[in-house]
Amino acid sequence: MVTRRRLLGSWAITVALAAIATAAPAMEQLRLIAPAAPGGGWDQTARVMQQTLQRAGIVRIAPVENIPGAAGTIGLARFVGAERGTGDVLMVSGLIMLGGIVMHRSPVTLHDVVPIARLTGEYEVIAVPVASPFRSLADLVAALKQKPEAISWGGGSAGGSDQMLAGLIADALGIDPSRINYIAFSGGGESLSAVLGGQVSVGINGLAELEPQIAAGTLRALAISSSERLSGLNVPTLREQGVDVQFENWRSLVAPPGISTSDRRRLETTVDAMVQSAEWREALQRYRWIDRYLTGPQLAAFVDAEEQRARDILRKLGARERETNGVTDTGPYPLLVLGGLLLFACAAVFEARRQHANAGVAPVLRARAPMALLVAGVVLHLLLAERAGFVIATAVLFWFTARAFDERHPLRDAIVALAVSTSAYLLFVRVLQLSLPAGLLARWL
Repeated sequence: MVTRRRLLGSWAITVALAAIATAAPAMEQLRLIAPAAPGGGWDQTARVMQQTLQRAGIVRIAPVENIPGAAGTIGLARFVGAERGTGDVLMVSGLIMLGGIVMHRSPVTLHDVVPIARLTGEYEVIAVPVASPFRSLADLVAALKQKPEAISWGGGSAGGSDQMLAGLIADALGIDPSRINYIAFSGGGESLSAVLGGQVSVGINGLAELEPQIAAGTLRALAISSSERLSGLNVPTLREQGVDVQFENWRSLVAPPGISTSDRRRLETTVDAMVQSAEWREALQRYRWIDRYLTGPQLAAFVDAEEQRARDILRKLGARERETNGVTDTGPYPLLVLGGLLLFACAAVFEARRQHANAGVAPVLRARAPMALLVAGVVLHLLLAERAGFVIATAVLFWFTARAFDERHPLRDAIVALAVSTSAYLLFVRVLQLSLPAGLLARWL
């Protein structure tokens, strides 16, 4: 009897432990990065994932971080630089980022990250404020054909899916897509505010972002980019109104480079559990997202094909890369930098000759030192730019340049060089929306 009780007790404990193990989250923490400002599709996707993962008990905590700028390429560069080898973080990506990579000629691409899964697809909506003179798509088309530049289109990041759709509509109407007056905003919230405030003629965005305003009566939907009307949504398609365009945006998840095989498998398992959960299915219905779940080699092939599609569309918009025999032409900027360096080098040599000639020192020998310092600075800058990042590489270049002109204050020059390079990075990235490698300082920039 005692033995039976012990067996029953042992069995009960085993079952209880198994239940606890089953209920335990697959991951303690999974950080989610939305490479855009709050309010847009990437941010919305990340926050729905956060709720789904936590409610379904798949992950105990899933904090969301926003890194806006340049159609996600700023977030992508920081993700690659700061999260390399980190196995508990995912970033939302998709078609918009592919367009941003092409538009901004980003040195960091989706080939630098680990693809985990394509999640969803979404149709785009063309909408205007209720007070707009455009009562229908036909009104908008008539005005667009008369004077394309007079119609301003407000949407997400430059090169993204919103701008792509605007260009495709123009092309279908026989209008040069490069004449489209597209105004890019850093996030869905800013774009929506501009449309509601009448700052642009027409708005273009994902259905999930605009549907609440359409239902509330503050926006009038002129068309949707689906192939046929959606049930429960009284919005005509572009095709049924004579514009032969069908377009779908998509969103995916990527992991940092350098993660282990076990970390990748764990991330894939976690995402798969989320996609199979009832909470995720409910979210798909609520936001009218299309289930486009895809993983493995097929995902990599899909992304490659979509990258080419993005390039083709943006070429029609006049946002093409300048290429010659397959080599990207970055314009006159490198030549200007090289010319400036040569000018300073000549000035340094001339100054060294002048100073040391009076001291009785062989001017040719003494003049070689500034030139050597400048060359060393340029070489180190090129070697450090990608791995160490723009700030460190540029600070090294500035410091060596300062040494070539004045050897007396090395510490002061180092501090100034770091301050100038940091300021330049923040100006280019935060204000001008350019994509630059953050490198070792990515976590703090």
